[in-house]
Amino acid sequence: MAARPVKQSAATGPVMTVGEVVDNLRSRARPENLPGMARYGLTPAGRLGVSVPEMRDLARRIGRNHRLALQLWRTEWQEARMLASMIADPHTLTVQQMNAWVRDLDSWDVCDQVCMNLFGRTPLAWGRARLWTRRKAEFVRRAGYVLCACLAVSDKAAPDERFHSLLPVIVQGATDQRNYVKKAVSWALRQIGKRNAPLQAAAVKTARKIRSLDSAPARWIASDVLRDLQRQRLRRRRRPA
Repeated sequence: MAARPVKQSAATGPVMTVGEVVDNLRSRARPENLPGMARYGLTPAGRLGVSVPEMRDLARRIGRNHRLALQLWRTEWQEARMLASMIADPHTLTVQQMNAWVRDLDSWDVCDQVCMNLFGRTPLAWGRARLWTRRKAEFVRRAGYVLCACLAVSDKAAPDERFHSLLPVIVQGATDQRNYVKKAVSWALRQIGKRNAPLQAAAVKTARKIRSLDSAPARWIASDVLRDLQRQRLRRRRRPA
C-alpha cells in the first residue's frame, strides 16, 4: 500500500523538550475527569485526565517530531503516548518501533489512537495487522484488528482482494472472549463491509458464518455487524440517483 499523505504541521514556537511537553500536559490535566473515564475501562493509573482535543491542540503546536515522540512514549504517561502517536512521522517509523510500542499497550484508547494516528498511515500496516491478529496478548491482538478497520477506511487504493483476504483472519478472532478484542473484531468487519457493495455482501456472508460458531462472543459480533450493515444498506437505498 502507498502510505497515505501526511499533513505536515509546523510548530508555532521553539522546539519543546520532553519535560516541557509533559509539564504542558500536566497544566491541561483534569483529574476530575478520571472517575468518568474509569467507567469506560480507562484506568486512572498513569493518566492525567487530558482530553483528546487538548492533546491534538498541543500536537499542532509541536508539529512533526519523531525523536520527541519516541521520548514521550518512554515517559509511560497515557496522554504522552497518545500525543506521541500524533507527532511521530509515519515515514520514519520502523517495524521495530511498531513492535516495541504495541507490546507496551495496556489501554484500549491508547491502542486505538496509536493505530489511527500513526500505525495505519504507514505501508507497514498490512503486515503488522496480519501478524498481530495472531498474537495472544490482548492489546496486541486488538491492535491487529483495529489496523484492519483503519485500512478499510483509509487505504482507498487497495483492491477488494486485499480485504477479502482479511475475512478468514476475522473469523479466527471471533471466538475470543476478551471484550476489547471482540469489539475490535466487529469494528474491522463492519468497516470492511462499508467500503462498497461487493465487500458488504462478503462481510454479511462472513458475519453469518461467525453466527454459526458455538461461541457467545461470535454471536455478539455477528449480531453487531449484521445490524450495522443493514443500516448501511438502507442508507444506500435511500440515496437519490
